[in-house]
This record gives sequence, C-alpha cells and structure tokens, in this order.
Amino acid sequence: MSPDFFASRWVQRPAHVTDADGLAGGFRAGAAAAGIKGHGAIDLGLLVCDSADAVSAARYTRSGVLAAPVLVCRDETTPNAMRAVVANSGNANAATGPAGMAAARAMQQMTAQAIGAEPGCVAVASTGVIGVPLVLDGFQAGVAAATAALQRGGDEAFNEAIMTTDAFAKRASLDVQLPSGMVRVSAQAKGAGMIEPAFATMLCFVQTDAALEPETAELLLSVCVKRSFDRISVDGQLSTNDTVILMCSGASGVHVTAESEDELRLGEALDALLRMLAIMIIRDGEGSKRVGRIVVRGGAGEVVERCARAIANSPLVKTALHGADPNWGRIAQAVGAALHGTAPLMLDIAIEGIAVCAGGVAVPYDLDALNAAAAGLEIEYEVALGPVSDPAHAFETEVLFSDLGHEYVTINAEYTT
Repeated sequence: MSPDFFASRWVQRPAHVTDADGLAGGFRAGAAAAGIKGHGAIDLGLLVCDSADAVSAARYTRSGVLAAPVLVCRDETTPNAMRAVVANSGNANAATGPAGMAAARAMQQMTAQAIGAEPGCVAVASTGVIGVPLVLDGFQAGVAAATAALQRGGDEAFNEAIMTTDAFAKRASLDVQLPSGMVRVSAQAKGAGMIEPAFATMLCFVQTDAALEPETAELLLSVCVKRSFDRISVDGQLSTNDTVILMCSGASGVHVTAESEDELRLGEALDALLRMLAIMIIRDGEGSKRVGRIVVRGGAGEVVERCARAIANSPLVKTALHGADPNWGRIAQAVGAALHGTAPLMLDIAIEGIAVCAGGVAVPYDLDALNAAAAGLEIEYEVALGPVSDPAHAFETEVLFSDLGHEYVTINAEYTT
C-alpha cells in the first residue's frame, strides 16, 4: 500500500490509524487464471477467513436488474456468516437468466469444495461485460490454483484479479488502535466506470480481525457505505453487480461491543478507509483528470439531494471540470433543471470558496484567482438554496464526482469491440 493512501483533503487519517501490510489476521487471499478473460489473464480472486465463526455484513446494488452472483449472495448465503469470497473479472454474469444462476451457484459450490466450507458461507461476485454467458470450463482448475496460492499477503494478487477498466489498484491495510487493543482492517476494491451514487458499480471486500456481533457489523457497514460509496458518481449509471462485503475473523481477540468506545474508533477507521477508496474509484473514472465535490445546503433533504446529484451528473458541469473551466453557469443551470417551477430561486454558488453568485445574481470576483483554483486536481463547489427559514433544521449533503473527458467516450465506445 502506498504511504500516501489518504491522499485527499476530503478524508483525514484518524489519529489512531497507521499503515500496515497484508490482510487482517485470520484472512488469506490468492488469485489465478480461470480462462474467463482468456490469454492466461489473472481473472479469479479468492479470499478466505480461516475462522469458522466469521461474522459478515453485506450491501448490494439497488438496480432492478440484478446479476446472478448478487442474487446468490443475497438469497443463498447464510446471513451474517460468509467466510469466503470468490470473484471473477471479465464477465458480469448479468442478464444471463437461469444459466447465469446455475453458473453462479457452480462457482459457489466448487469454491466451497476447494476450501472445505459449506456453500452457504461462500459469497460470489462478478464484474465485466453484461449479457454474455459465463463459461466455467477453466474455473475448477482456477479455484484450485487460487486455493493453493492463499496467503496473508495475497491481497495484491486478489486485487489484480477483480480489476476491469481500472487503471490502478485500490486497496489498503490499516492498523487501528482501539482502547481494548490493536486490530487490523484491510480492503480491496475495484471500479472506474458505470458509477452512480446509489451506490456504485464496484466491488469492495473489507476484512477485520476484530470480533463483532452481527448487529454491530451491519450497523458499521451501513453507516460507512452511506458516507462513501453512496456519495460518488462517475457517469450516473447504476450497475447490476455492486457488492460490498465486510468479514470479521475475531483473530485479534479484541471484542468490539455495541455502543462502546471501541465501536466508535473502529467506525472512524472504517469510514475513512471506505471514503478514500470511494474517492480512488472516481479519481480512476475512465479517463478522469479531476475530482469534484459538490456540497448543497438548504431547507429540505430531498431537495438538496436532488440538486447535488443533478450537478454531479451534469455532462456540462463534468466537462467544465475536466477542462478546468470555472463556468459556474453550468451549476446554476443544473440546479434550475432539478428544481424547475421554483423561480425565482435565491441561489448562492461558490467555487473553492470564491463566491460567484449570491441570491441568484452574479457577483464580482477575481477571474484570475478563480481560474487558478479551477486548475487543481480536487475542486469543491458549494451551493446554498436560500434563504433558509430555520437554519437549525437546514439540510446539507455532498456528492463526490469525476470529470468527463475524451477518454471516457473512447473506453466505452470500444468496450466490447
């Protein structure tokens, strides 16, 4: 892991968190070629918890078209007791009907046999092209090779196996000092395109050697996903395969009880970890050059959320971000389109703290300073939907998003050709 993992001003490293190497205690990972991508490419990743009493929590895409592996995980794994993940890249196994379900179950069963576990303890994940049958001719040999390669330092190979259009790996291992002792949290993620904050076309697998009750694991994952993967967008496109899984081995001997200082400190670490991985996904947004953060404040939660997502998903805003063009009129247009019929809207806009619009009217600003601010790699936009009648009950939300450039079009125009 790079020493500058927390390389965004929007994510602060918690004081009790230090960098580490390798998976959390009680976990091993490996990877192999299973013939799904072809040409000997590493396309099968295996992650195993050695504890039979592992506790897990998971979140999945809310798409109306669910990939077969998502259905198998959601409906055919033992709740809160997953202790292994098998993941492939090169084929999403989505929109593949009964044959796709049979393939996902076969992946689960062959993996369970290889590692000596019950099928219901094995999660399945896939990423790649939608609508293409998943052929498993090389899977059994691949999962056997991945099983033989299992090691605590196998997270790098595992991360390689789940990448598709990713330009770089997204993983981290952190040691977390809790009041009751030291624990480790590790994670591996993939994602670069088809990203929409609900949550994102991505896979993320998180491990900790802390001991958690199922309810605590569910709570921590739910809160942290809402503040990370639920807050990002590359292109406004919701995926069929989104999966986030947290597994807890308990190997550290540190038991994290509900509503304790341990839970708070672990939650802070997990929150920072997932937020940084989320930013890495949009930073890798298929040709992305810059990352934007839109913060919207106002008097109604649904309204500020709608505005923030409209701005983050606006092609005009995103292309302006790509070109370092501080054209705030694009932001005003996106808000107006999201809130049609509300004129005159008393709108305040600032870019990198420089006010450009107040009460719906342009205000004088230093153009040179604004151009310089817009040329950075992380750009923050602020929008206030005012005036707010009751500031104490005003709402605020954020969306982190990538720009939109020429390479995004090239990648997606040629995705299957």
